[in-house]
Amino acid sequence: MVDSLGDSLDRALEGAFTRRIPQSAQAQMNYLVKQLKGTKAAAQALGISQRTVERYVTGKLKRPRKDLRSRMESEVKKRWQPQIRAKARKKAASTDGLVVSTRARFGFTAESGTTDDARIRDITQALPPEFADQLFTAREQGATDQQLQQIAANGLAQMYFRANNSRAQGLGVEFTDVERLDIEL
Repeated sequence: MVDSLGDSLDRALEGAFTRRIPQSAQAQMNYLVKQLKGTKAAAQALGISQRTVERYVTGKLKRPRKDLRSRMESEVKKRWQPQIRAKARKKAASTDGLVVSTRARFGFTAESGTTDDARIRDITQALPPEFADQLFTAREQGATDQQLQQIAANGLAQMYFRANNSRAQGLGVEFTDVERLDIEL
């Protein structure tokens, strides 16, 4: 299964972390209890009982099931180093932009007489800060993966296929059948 574009954005921000997240189940659970201000809130976030959270905090339970371990890690990553995450997002959205590396099917809508056959392409392209800002803003506002893909498709259309709008004016790009999608800051 291919990660969503939103997951890829989150992973790109995680690359800016300056310290590793807590490694043990007990340390992760302690962090979540502290961040969420209580065992009840941590239990709700993880979908487990409050008593189970308390057992991890005291060290009585040490090895969570695989699905719980991944939920704990995900919840910790969401909250880990918020200032570092915000700083990386601001830098990408204002000066650096981001790099999209994908293997997907690209097709075109253009004037008649031109090719519009979709085909699988491997593309790695730097997108300017305005597209990074649009992607991060849309992600924060709860945009669907389809909407995020459309923003990425617009960026790839402008920068890769239209060479920053210096050629192929009016070329529309369709971005489908994503096999791989990675974003780097």
